[in-house]
Amino acid sequence: MCGISVVVSLKRNVPIKIVSNGHTNSAPNGYKLKNGSTNGAEPSLRSDLESRLQSSLEKIAHRGPDASDIWINPENTVGLAHCRLSINDLSPGGVQPLHDDEGHIHAVVNGEIYDNDRLREQCIKATGYKFKGHSDSETVVALYKQYGAPGFLEHMRGEFSLVIYDDRTGEIIAARDRFGIKPLFWTVVGDKLLIAAEVKAFLPLGWKPEWDVESIALMSCYYAGRTVFKDVRRVEPGYYMVVSPDGDIKHHEYWDFQYANKHKVEERSVEDMVLAVREKIIESIRLRLHADVPVGIYLSGGLDSSTVAGVVKHLVEQEGEKMGNISATERIACFCISFDKNSGYDESDIAARTADFLGVQMHTIHMNEEELAKNFEDTVWHNEHPGFDLNTVGKFALSELPRREGFKVILSGEGADELFAGYPWFPNDFLLEPDYAKPELVLQQNDELRKELHAKALVDFKASLVAMGTIPSEYQLDPDLSKRLNHTFSPAAFAISTMASPLLAKPLQAKYTATERLRAKIDAWSASAQESVKHDWHPLHTAMYAWSKTFLPNMLLTALGDRCEMAHSIEGRPPFLDHELAELVNGLPPSVKMHYGPDASGPAAGSSTWWQHGASSSTAHFWEKWILREAAKPFITEELYHRRKHPFTAPLAWPRGGPLHRLFERLLTRENVDRVGFLDWDGTRGALDRAFGEKADVGALREVLTAGGLVTMSQRFGVPRADVAEWV
Repeated sequence: MCGISVVVSLKRNVPIKIVSNGHTNSAPNGYKLKNGSTNGAEPSLRSDLESRLQSSLEKIAHRGPDASDIWINPENTVGLAHCRLSINDLSPGGVQPLHDDEGHIHAVVNGEIYDNDRLREQCIKATGYKFKGHSDSETVVALYKQYGAPGFLEHMRGEFSLVIYDDRTGEIIAARDRFGIKPLFWTVVGDKLLIAAEVKAFLPLGWKPEWDVESIALMSCYYAGRTVFKDVRRVEPGYYMVVSPDGDIKHHEYWDFQYANKHKVEERSVEDMVLAVREKIIESIRLRLHADVPVGIYLSGGLDSSTVAGVVKHLVEQEGEKMGNISATERIACFCISFDKNSGYDESDIAARTADFLGVQMHTIHMNEEELAKNFEDTVWHNEHPGFDLNTVGKFALSELPRREGFKVILSGEGADELFAGYPWFPNDFLLEPDYAKPELVLQQNDELRKELHAKALVDFKASLVAMGTIPSEYQLDPDLSKRLNHTFSPAAFAISTMASPLLAKPLQAKYTATERLRAKIDAWSASAQESVKHDWHPLHTAMYAWSKTFLPNMLLTALGDRCEMAHSIEGRPPFLDHELAELVNGLPPSVKMHYGPDASGPAAGSSTWWQHGASSSTAHFWEKWILREAAKPFITEELYHRRKHPFTAPLAWPRGGPLHRLFERLLTRENVDRVGFLDWDGTRGALDRAFGEKADVGALREVLTAGGLVTMSQRFGVPRADVAEWV
């Protein structure tokens, strides 16, 4: 886990051509290269470039406090900088930038590649590659030398972002893991291409931040490659970028979520599917225990993290695995966050009962209102994105705890909800069509029951969103967009959200409507995925895909993952986000994920591992993540096996005059709001007035958190005031 900063000189007077999956796009404003600088001073001399790269690394030193180094090619046209968090191969042999055994391939790598020993031996046997150390990052260079791009990526299992310079061809290769666990950003300043693990690393390299108002208004900063900053893009999950010596930038997709054709009847038995999932989860967790430093676990009161902890307990005690360099004789360490007991959001008691059941060591940090207020602005600075829930602040503070206890690596449960249909908004999409893969099930045989349950689920879901003020009560989906979504609703619900709209200046509200936000979301998907949604995938899988391509990589894996963990020099490893596990689960029928059955004794009523036939709506209900429950059953408590999904969120009700209210009174002054440029003062102030006190409006609090985040970014990044007229 590391920090990356890269500067590449591009040819002058050449318009940049950006090609994605074969389609040529016009370059963003300011990307046409000109003589001289178009956006701040440019490094020219070698010493100047080295100094700027060193300053860039200092901005992201939290990502790699153990070592750093810089490599610049003889022509001074490529500079690779890297700061290291030492996890595997703690010797100087693991220091980056890395170079191949013949000195032509140069790389910086962030993240972890698992199954490293096998891959090393494969490279040695196939090509005679001469490794200099034992770092898994060096294996990336060997694989690239053997297979080139994209072949080398297909052999890599793990979470990573990387940049390779191949001086044989003059090409730059930048790539990101399949799920977007590790970040990678790029922009162009003058005749320089800048690539980094965090946007703040661009500041010493001549980049001047500006708001991408359209991206914020359309919520495109949650989709695909756009960010909240103008002309700053992400390398998308599952993509690699090739930059030619002429300056052309081409993006290629090497992996995406694929689901089984909804009309194919499932022939595997339920028992076989459960066993396959269990074995793949155990394998994924086993791989992620390997490290040369101690490995701990984030443990909440939920099924996901408890499954990870339970499997780790099994692997350590029954199979002799180590948690990194901790021997089996030492206790497994888990880390948990607690909120006030009367808040309704505290799960620490359940987590403690799980820890007692497993016999593991528990470390807990308590987050009260004062602590949340104290950490809010630092959280925003590290996330580089406004948030609408204080859970991001809680996770930021929690990540300090393992580091304080001597741990550099933490396993987490992120991704299980996306993989196994864990969210409460999925039932209405699951019920939209029969599960043709399992025609023998009662819900598929009784179409009237399915339609009845669908109508109720949809009404309940819409009512909950209206109550929170996140969608308008009378909104109707555009028929064409509804058809493109195969008539699912939950993917649309979050795109048409009114959560941010009242904050925007009135001209922006008029131009960037809910329909345009939804259109932008769908347009961001690949053409093949859009066709699969319309013709091949069950609606549940469409809803799961939509979430996995938007909020998973661009919010959850950022604000609740990499950025808050790396702020404290912690490497997070989410075993559920393993592409081999995902490919297995994505091929399973919808009905083993979102499960309808009797309520008498939990997910698997009676002695059967399948629900009883003949269940009626009065005696049955839905069990999210059913097959995960069955796969995890040997490793978890009965309490967790039966427990329903409780999303990790912070308390939403806070008093007037308390630490949080005072924080936002300080941040959301008229001067600060006007300095952002695209926020509406009346809307922002109105939200602040409604967000605190006995009759607090939850939707207003989310608006306040968003506005407070934007003001904090404006101040910390020094973003100049946006001109609304430019965007309307």
